[in-house]
Amino acid sequence: MPGKYYVEGEARAERVVDLFAAVAPRYDLINDLQSFGLHRWWKRQLVHWAAIQAGERALDVCCGTGDVAFALERAGAEVTGLDFSEPMLAVARRRQASRPVGSSSIPFIQGDALNLPFPEASFDVVTVSYGLRNLADFNAGLGELTRVLKPGGRVLILDFGKPDWAVWRALYFQYLRWFVPLFGHFFCGDADTHGYILESLRRYPAQRGVDATLANLGYRETRVFNLLGGVMGINWGRKAVI
Repeated sequence: MPGKYYVEGEARAERVVDLFAAVAPRYDLINDLQSFGLHRWWKRQLVHWAAIQAGERALDVCCGTGDVAFALERAGAEVTGLDFSEPMLAVARRRQASRPVGSSSIPFIQGDALNLPFPEASFDVVTVSYGLRNLADFNAGLGELTRVLKPGGRVLILDFGKPDWAVWRALYFQYLRWFVPLFGHFFCGDADTHGYILESLRRYPAQRGVDATLANLGYRETRVFNLLGGVMGINWGRKAVI
């Protein structure tokens, strides 16, 4: 039976807001547990492949509690974080407030990834971690990321993947089906919060589909980095210079 947090169409955004309001207080802890801490390494890989140059402007869409935004800043970027969920942003702002005196302040703003509040060609780098899969319109989301990216700029997308090897994919999906919802049950009081991951992943084109869409959008170069045999994927693309 489908969980209550995954629906298609216009109602999807409202359900995603409800989902992240439910998980925000335990979000970072559960990520550590369900990934055995590996999500931190995966995010470091994303920042590594972003190849930040000092002073570049970076936008972290669906920034959540701020992990990637803070890492991009440490790499030398001028960062803006954006998320649809105010409870997640509240955690990011609390984390920022606890940073050492003298640390620069990242603006964490509430906004819609399908209607980004920035002019065209505003950023050198745009990142999304575990967010593209949650959008009501996957193609429109990639179009918005492309719109605000400067010609020659880089987009990087980290999310759950679909391994090419069928046996590994089947084992992975069983983990997501039977074990990951237990984290939602024990830490959020609702297994559906984490049962949502597999439901959304089944309908998400994952790393291969993202790569094909970036090529269709006219990206000059695209790459796929498979992590842990494709359990996670990082898509990288460089926007064409017209």
